[in-house]
Amino acid sequence: MIKAVFFDVGGTILDESREFETWADWLGVPRHTLSAVFGSVVARGGRFDETFEILRPGFDFATERARREAAGQAETFGAEDLYPDARRCLSALQEQGLLVGLAGNQPAYAEAILWDLDLAVDVIGTSEGWGAAKPSPEFFEHVVRVGGGDPSVILYVGDRPDNDATPAIAAGMHACLIRRGPWAHILDSAPVAGDCLFNIASLDELPGLVAQHNAAAQ
Repeated sequence: MIKAVFFDVGGTILDESREFETWADWLGVPRHTLSAVFGSVVARGGRFDETFEILRPGFDFATERARREAAGQAETFGAEDLYPDARRCLSALQEQGLLVGLAGNQPAYAEAILWDLDLAVDVIGTSEGWGAAKPSPEFFEHVVRVGGGDPSVILYVGDRPDNDATPAIAAGMHACLIRRGPWAHILDSAPVAGDCLFNIASLDELPGLVAQHNAAAQ
């Protein structure tokens, strides 16, 4: 049975479109240019931050984040950036008596913002806070630890075959791929999808699938 469900953040519960738009504006490049470069980076399996390095050689995230904050344009997100199905899904899973968590490659300050959104979650972890980033085994060891210690009863939900599903399965967890966002479309992988317990297009599908799975496992 599934006893805990953990979600990636960006691209899974959080629409990062506005965040990338503010970075394009900050860098002084057209928004469609940043999107196009980002797409090419994703297509060749690169890191998302390579997009900024291509547009601004020598780009350093920590420095630029500090500059944005000093200029009153701090990188942030809010309730308006949640996908419409996110809050419903988290609440429905928690109502099933499951432990619900968020765990993604995010800066440490994102933890406070996520808690302030008053989501139906029991645990929130970030790569910076844990000192380990996806797809490293160390990141998923943290997920297993805060999820109760038994990977076989944990479901990890994400939009990336490479960063989310594959390493979660390698850690002994179940995986669910949601097909939205650039990585989910560009890096669509039939073999990885076939290894996942669930493949969905909307988080609204997930509570029912988990309930059916657990009913069959009893």
